[in-house]
Amino acid sequence: MKYYTKLIRPYLIWSIVIILIPLLLIILYSVTTGGNDLVNIQFTLENFKKIGEPIYFEVLKKSFALGFLSVIICLILGYILAYIITKFKDSVQDLLILLVTIPMWINTLLRTYAWISLLSDNGLINSFFGLFGLTPKTFMYTDFAVVIGLISDILPFMVIPIHTSIRKIDHSLIEASHDLGANNIQTFINVILKMSIPGVINGIMMTFLLAISTFVIPKLLGGGQYMLIGNLIENQFISVGNWNFGSATSIILTVIILIGLTLMKRFDKDEKEDQGE
Repeated sequence: MKYYTKLIRPYLIWSIVIILIPLLLIILYSVTTGGNDLVNIQFTLENFKKIGEPIYFEVLKKSFALGFLSVIICLILGYILAYIITKFKDSVQDLLILLVTIPMWINTLLRTYAWISLLSDNGLINSFFGLFGLTPKTFMYTDFAVVIGLISDILPFMVIPIHTSIRKIDHSLIEASHDLGANNIQTFINVILKMSIPGVINGIMMTFLLAISTFVIPKLLGGGQYMLIGNLIENQFISVGNWNFGSATSIILTVIILIGLTLMKRFDKDEKEDQGE
């Protein structure tokens, strides 16, 4: 036991330095005033109350609106894709899931710049429209561009958990449903869809949390006029220099993420209990 304790000691020290100490500083900044001056600080909750001001509350509303829209589209596309993948052999499924995850290997910034080259006024899409004599469309700096960027970034996080849930369904249950007279639609609704709900919930939570916390995509595809929670935090730390309010907003986002993770664990627990594990 002492041997293993010695092995993990460097990792514990490293975790304290890069995780615990910064987290404690963020908590301290969130409940104090005075910025970087840690000597003449005053404790207050005004930083949290500030998020209720109209200008910042609109940021929350915009973040949740675009987040929900992106998640709904990802759910539709992701479920269809995951369901189609499960129709192949196991070896082919593994390959297809690998193809789904490949975009995640590419830096988000590079993927966003790729969308800029596609959606800009002189981009590939408008050039394609020009070949057919169609009027060029303005895609950049709109809700459409931001949502498209978010979907392309978070879609794999919807496909993978749904695919995992569908893949774990006992095929004999599907066969039993057909034997009892259910058609394909009834079998899908009462067996496949119902038993894949935990994967759907996990996918929704993961994609929603990623959608509302990102800042690169809204900043580039939104042209700086789209301020989501992630952009607000970045702006407070880098541009405005209000570390106290930025820290308070970070804490609020962290609480939202923790609530989402708790719900995910709860559904995973319920799924294991239903399966008798």
